[in-house]
Amino acid sequence: MANFRHTGPSVEVSHEQAVHRNMVRIPGGTFRMGSDQHYPEEAPVHRVTVDEYWMDRTPVTNRQFKEFVRATGHVTTAEIAPDPKDYPDAPPHMLYAGSLVFTPPARAVDLRHWGEWWNFMKGADWRHPGGPRTNINVLDNHPVVHVSFADALAYATWAGKDLPTETEWEFAARGGLDGAEYSWGDELTPGGKHMANTWQGNFPRQNLVEDGYERTSPVTAFPANRYGLFDMIGNVWEWTTDWYSAKHQSDAPKACCVPENPRGGSEEGSYDPNQPLINIPRKVVKGGSYLCAPNYCRRYRPAARQAEAIDTSTGHLGFRCVVRQPD
Repeated sequence: MANFRHTGPSVEVSHEQAVHRNMVRIPGGTFRMGSDQHYPEEAPVHRVTVDEYWMDRTPVTNRQFKEFVRATGHVTTAEIAPDPKDYPDAPPHMLYAGSLVFTPPARAVDLRHWGEWWNFMKGADWRHPGGPRTNINVLDNHPVVHVSFADALAYATWAGKDLPTETEWEFAARGGLDGAEYSWGDELTPGGKHMANTWQGNFPRQNLVEDGYERTSPVTAFPANRYGLFDMIGNVWEWTTDWYSAKHQSDAPKACCVPENPRGGSEEGSYDPNQPLINIPRKVVKGGSYLCAPNYCRRYRPAARQAEAIDTSTGHLGFRCVVRQPD
């Protein structure tokens, strides 16, 4: 097994120890996945078993992503102009390198149309989260954003890790509180304390910033859950490896038939039937973000899930990694 030598008094760290640094061991077990009380794609509640694994204690930060880019020269999806052949129905003037940036509207808008507050901005990328005139100079400890699924997977591979399945992600987010509404219990703000970076006020125009943060926050700004994981709820959505499906599978009729370590969905079934001209498959993202608000997106819960096209990057989407036990 390879060893990594550190400066200072004779300290050698094994490859396994190096990979597991800043990770948390998740014990595994059987839990009730999903929810029957909220959005239809979260249902039905069903039992799932997951083996022990390790998970990053925080989302991947700008500092960590910088190290990856320096080491590999990786260029993110948002930094590459789209190929017209991949988007035959897109207006030519929209085929530029960029990413989606949240832009609060100046007037009342219809909440059914997310384009009212998302702007596909030229020059927006992980180094320039708010557009070309912004930077991450003082945001080293904030989660990296504007990363596509391919960008997240490239980082995970470089780090000797993987992205979590939806099951792994939700089990970890619950922190052993099976069936609880949130990662910390059943109250959104217990005793008036904000437990995650979400939106307070009337989305998308009124942001009261009661939790102290208007956009992303440092990854340890809010309390960890019972497993010692930070930011499993709020701050940024996180990529998983699972293809999106419109609902969960039914609960197993017997305990012997509870699925173990499932990989949900299929690429063919992940396309958006409401947008047949956009043939981009979608993955599941989890956790909600600083834009989740009671009047619009109550997805600041472990059971919540959403579809995201694999070529998409936004200012509220990041990721974290896992390491599974050898077979």
